[in-house]
Parts: sequence; structure tokens; C-alpha cells
Amino acid sequence: MPPSFGLIIIGDEILSGKRADKHLPKVIELLAARGLTLSWSRCVGDDRRRITAALADAFASDDIVFSCGGIGATPDDHTRQCAAAALGVPLALHPQARLLIEERMQDVAREQGVPYEPERADNVHRLNMGVFPQGARIIPNPYNKIPGFTCDGTGGGAVHFVPGFPVMAWPMIEHLLDTEYRAWHRGPGDWVERSVVVFGAMEATLTPLMEAIERDHPVKVFSLPSVDHPTWGRHIELGVKGPSSAVPLAYGQLMAGLRGHGAQLGPELVR
Repeated sequence: MPPSFGLIIIGDEILSGKRADKHLPKVIELLAARGLTLSWSRCVGDDRRRITAALADAFASDDIVFSCGGIGATPDDHTRQCAAAALGVPLALHPQARLLIEERMQDVAREQGVPYEPERADNVHRLNMGVFPQGARIIPNPYNKIPGFTCDGTGGGAVHFVPGFPVMAWPMIEHLLDTEYRAWHRGPGDWVERSVVVFGAMEATLTPLMEAIERDHPVKVFSLPSVDHPTWGRHIELGVKGPSSAVPLAYGQLMAGLRGHGAQLGPELVR
């Protein structure tokens, strides 16, 4: 089975409504294009205590986590500092990040037709964007060369830190998926979801059946109740999802169990 993937979105602007989050649907899309799924998502404001706690949880797990936002060098950017605190390591200017940031500053000076002044106060400050937790690895940024970074967790997983800007974050996440996690990609038919619409049944009555299926097969069972569907009205969409080799047997057990309950069955769905 592939690793579990998680997403942390950082920024007061999301929680206040000043900016609408675009990362969650995009990361789901990027994973789905590779036959993978997102296991969880968490949104945190610009609060060091909360960010540190969220990252500590991520580092303690064996999940692969993408963290979007807060890696700049302004006073409201806390992610780099919180990552170091969560890992219990110091911050340090990453040598390769320094070279990339200096290269970017030279590019900007050349574009503006002015001399590059490395000792100028604002250029010295920009190097803070390359100050990462000790032991971090850089993530290439094809948009402007200012890198993100990766830290391995104590639980066996990793957290990948990218900017909050979608134009930068999304290509960086794609790069990670297509390099470090390419071995986990699945083809269109490798992961299957099958379900059936059930009328007039109670979830509590069907719970033992769902538990038995998960106990007997390497799949996940899902139950999606609806009270006002425009076509089917009140119903439950009950199904299984997992490897294509395991879903047929699990789904057969589900259908047999539903018929044994005398459930009224509607359309069957395959994804």
C-alpha cells in the first residue's frame, strides 16, 4: 500500500476569508492523477504554538505531508521556525539555498539594469528565506529559484514545505510526487471504488456488515447518507474502495449482506 498523504495549509488569510484556499482541491487532483489519495488536511493560522503542534504531529507520523505557506521572511512567516522547534533542532542557512537565492537576486538586478549589491540590507535579509531546520533538504522552485525544504520526521514520514503561492507550490508538489514517490503511482485501473444506492436503511443497522468487510478484506468501506438528493431523495451510498484485486470480493460480500438485510437497492456506481 502507498503511504498516507496529508496536507497542512498555513495562514490567517485563509481562516479570515481574505483568501480562498486553493491548495486542498489541487493537491487532491494531483494525487488522483497518480492513483493516490489524500488522507487528511489541516488548516492553521499564523500562530507559532499551533503551527508547532501541527508539525510535531506530522513529524511523529509515518505520513507524507505537504505544508503550504509561511516559509517567507516577513514577521508573519513562522513555519521555518516552528518546524525547527517541532524537531528540536537549530535553524541554519542552507548552503545550496544560499546559492539559489543569490542567483535569484543577481537575476533580478540584471533584469532591472542595476548592479547586484550582495551586502545591501534588503539582499542580506532575503537570505533568511534559506534558513531551514538543520538537516533539511531543498525542494527546487522552478518559478523563481527560491527553494522550499523537506524535513524527515521521527515517525518515518516526511514534511515537505512549499510557499503559499499556488504558482510556486503546485509545480514543487508535482516534482516531489514524480520523483520521490513515483514508485507509488498507480494506473487508472489499479484503485477501484464501487458503491450502491440503498433506500430505507439505517447506518446503525448496516455498521456490523461494514465492519466485517473491512476485517475480511484490505479495503475501506464508506457510507454517504443524503436526505435531499435531487434524484434519489433520502438514501445511503454504501461502497468499498481499494486495490482492484480486492474490491470485487469485498463488494460481493457487501451486496450479499445488503440483500440479507432485505435492503432496497438502487443504482450501482463504479469509479
